[in-house]
Amino acid sequence: MRIAIYPGTFDPVTKGHLDILDRAKELFDGLIIAIASDSNKTPLFLPEERMELLIEATKDMPNVNVRVFEGLTVEFARQCGAIAIIRGLRALSDFEYEFQLALMNKKIAPDIETIFLMTQSENSFISSSAIKWAAKLHAGVSDFVPLHVEKALIAKYASLAANSKKED
Repeated sequence: MRIAIYPGTFDPVTKGHLDILDRAKELFDGLIIAIASDSNKTPLFLPEERMELLIEATKDMPNVNVRVFEGLTVEFARQCGAIAIIRGLRALSDFEYEFQLALMNKKIAPDIETIFLMTQSENSFISSSAIKWAAKLHAGVSDFVPLHVEKALIAKYASLAANSKKED
């Protein structure tokens, strides 16, 4: 089987992520969405919550699995028997960072390829950070995330606001 991983924080999963995923799953026998639990970002959702959101978003994709991992992406790819790492690109600014990462990964694991997929133009401006900011300010984000993700964002920010009021 030809397996690839699609790593990221997915905090939260967006329609841009799903666009890349939908096209990548056609290129491989198996695709593993690899949720990074130890990134340099400060996520809103716990790894287990991100996993649940992704499982729901991919429930109709039989060759897609969702897993949480720690450590180097290429080491996780090796553990999974993956031959490739899928990375999505939105803009030129993404490419510079992703290119450096791909070169480092190639040095560490020459047997694993990095495959870049450009997002569809309608998703090119979508970022998890912008979605979280908009949701926190009570803007509708249903154009950018699946409905269950929008509901999870609303619930998360309501919970955080309630906890903040308790502390005051």
